Amino acid sequence: MAFDIDGLYRTTYDSVVRFLYRKVWDADRAEDLAQEVFMRALAHEPEKPRSWVFAVAANIARDEARSAIRKRKHLVLMTHEPMVAPSPNDDVAETMDHAEQEAEVKRALEMLSPRDRDVLLLWDAGLSYPEIAEQTHLALGAVGTTLARARKRLVEAHDSMEADRGEQRRTTARS
Repeated sequence: MAFDIDGLYRTTYDSVVRFLYRKVWDADRAEDLAQEVFMRALAHEPEKPRSWVFAVAANIARDEARSAIRKRKHLVLMTHEPMVAPSPNDDVAETMDHAEQEAEVKRALEMLSPRDRDVLLLWDAGLSYPEIAEQTHLALGAVGTTLARARKRLVEAHDSMEADRGEQRRTTARS
């Protein structure tokens, strides 16, 4: 069976970009890294292309972070880097709400362990449980439990941030 890079690209490119974006928090860089992933796929012609693409994407994102640390640079987490630029017709309040929600999700994800974050991001990118198990080296039976716990921790992290913000507002209002 011939390797279908075109089909792989059409069916997984957006998911790979979304996955990488949530690793590097820079839309342009995520697209550049995704191109690198597919160039490598073209050269390697993997047996399990979808799983392989996400494994390479995770490795490239990890290498990107290591490179930044080696150069003593800090990864810059953008407060708002939308995947699609807002149009002039967009409602400003809606755009700001979207940016605020995105920043909250980013902060909540950062509060999770790397394993929880990876499982959630792989699931969000559309990978199946067997593909997630392969990427994370979890037993297939542990993926569902890990995912459920990661979701719960994400909600708890978000709720904790909401409670902290509420307390800050009450303190500010008393001042």
